[in-house]
Amino acid sequence: MQTPIRGLRSFCLAAKTLSFKDAAKELHVSPSAISHQVRQLEDQLNKTLFRRNARSIELTHDGAEFYKMMFPLLTQLDSAFLQFSNKTISTSISISMPEFFASEHFVPLLGDWSTLYPHINIQLDTVKTNAECKKETDLSVVLSSTKPVDENVTELFPIYYIPACSNKLYERLSPLGAEALKTMPLILHHSRPWAWHHWAEENGIRDFEASRVIEVDSMFAVARAAQKGLGIALLPMPISKGWVEDGFIRVLIDMKLHTNDKFFLVNRRKTNCSAEITLFVEWLLRVLSVREQ
Repeated sequence: MQTPIRGLRSFCLAAKTLSFKDAAKELHVSPSAISHQVRQLEDQLNKTLFRRNARSIELTHDGAEFYKMMFPLLTQLDSAFLQFSNKTISTSISISMPEFFASEHFVPLLGDWSTLYPHINIQLDTVKTNAECKKETDLSVVLSSTKPVDENVTELFPIYYIPACSNKLYERLSPLGAEALKTMPLILHHSRPWAWHHWAEENGIRDFEASRVIEVDSMFAVARAAQKGLGIALLPMPISKGWVEDGFIRVLIDMKLHTNDKFFLVNRRKTNCSAEITLFVEWLLRVLSVREQ
């Protein structure tokens, strides 16, 4: 049986975007061409990979399993091709992102990237606010409650917030439950001054008053203040999960604040998107999906 590389690539893009139209746009072909290639692949496999609705598509169980198998193989194939064709050529990808995202989520993953793609260098710029994101970088990771208006945007993952404190404070405060909030300063990021009140409202805590509040200008400072025992912090999860898993802080009350906040990946290169950038985006989505499982 001849392996249909073009059909596999069309399938993986359609599976990633859940849209024949978006897959066609990325491959510079018509949606009908994508649909035809996927149909040929289904015939060859004797499997139905997509459920086709009037205005959308969704993966079947077989389709989801096939995507899990094929996506890393195609990524490795692209990597091998690039390495063979550019043995002596090094390229760079520039990306800006919030400093807390960089330290907790991105930098720990760079070893995997360097192993897979040693010839593609990463230039990283960290920022405190979205306004500081540099337009001239190839890519940007932004935290926003609404989808950025840029043309090429991919949602990475949503975040929620949860009360946490130092190990020492946890031993003293955990028996008190929500009453513990009345005994210590409450720590939060200054861009979300009403976050504690929203948390109390979502969890049905009446007559909530934050008598003492510590506002800081970075999520790293929020986590560090909690670790040092300065008070109870409202920490973003799952991005702060490493602080809990490594034993630096403890979740004090298992009550969450759900928001519309999400991390998005913005591709600033609307045209002439390089193969290296495409590889990087696919790699980042793959490793983050594994990390969040």
